[in-house]
Amino acid sequence: MGSLDFFQRFLITSLFLITGCNCEEPVLAKDMKFKLHSGDLMPLVGFGTYQIRGTELIRDVLDHALAAGYRLIDTAKVYRNEEDIGKALKELLPKYNLTRQDIFITTKLSPNDQGEKAYDALQESLRKLDCGYIDLYLIHWPGAYGVNASKVNNSALRAESWKQMVKGVKDGLTRNIGVSNYLVRHLKELSANDFGIKPAVNQVEWHPRNRPSDLLEYCNQEGILLQAYSSLGGTDNNDLLKNADVDKIAKKLGKSPAQILLRWPLQQNIAIIPKARSKKHIDDNIDLNFVIPDEDMAILSGFSQNRYAWNPETVV
Repeated sequence: MGSLDFFQRFLITSLFLITGCNCEEPVLAKDMKFKLHSGDLMPLVGFGTYQIRGTELIRDVLDHALAAGYRLIDTAKVYRNEEDIGKALKELLPKYNLTRQDIFITTKLSPNDQGEKAYDALQESLRKLDCGYIDLYLIHWPGAYGVNASKVNNSALRAESWKQMVKGVKDGLTRNIGVSNYLVRHLKELSANDFGIKPAVNQVEWHPRNRPSDLLEYCNQEGILLQAYSSLGGTDNNDLLKNADVDKIAKKLGKSPAQILLRWPLQQNIAIIPKARSKKHIDDNIDLNFVIPDEDMAILSGFSQNRYAWNPETVV
């Protein structure tokens, strides 16, 4: 798939309002979507739930998130909150006159379940979420727990995981499948043996200090949506949020540093999944209806590089 076809799949971009107006206006961030290989529309702004656990807390943050306009909920088996998310959505969707079809749910395969266990793990996540089907199921990590990262066993295990996930699509457990933390070499390996279904999404650490251009270029060429995590620098890390250049741009545009860091990938057609607990931060993280000028985008894209999360370079 060519890059032109890929960008045509961004059905709603950040710069255009389609009908009924002679002027151009920004489209609300909550309405920005991408058309996956399956034809499903995936919101570009989602709500992350890493380290958000507990029945009451999950219910409260999802209540705020749905009210703010989030329609994509991102979780994973290792987050240990799938069951509480499922319960909360059953309670909250009617409150906002929403149905299951209005919500996009992503969850992920634990590295503990790489290989033949992947199908059972997908079934388990679906049972916990109790949502009828999963919209997107990702291989969380290219390696497997208990297997040295330098061992070729990792390659065979993730290939078997993909085979089982393809079966999950065919059996109606999940509508789309993808990967997380994959480098270009991992994606090329998958492309050579994808069992008939290409990855829809690659969720990776992505922010001004970690922005591998080869990965973005490859994903664009192959029609894979890049989705960013750790957009604000990761958990309990203020390096980016307190960066002088980020602060200067934020003050210039009348926005918060967090909003600048979230708008930066979104303006490059990269999806985001910010997480937050407070209503104010939840609201602010989807209030991205502005444009960062080119000169400021260039400043953010010129930062020195520094990962904050796991490094998949170590995984064969």
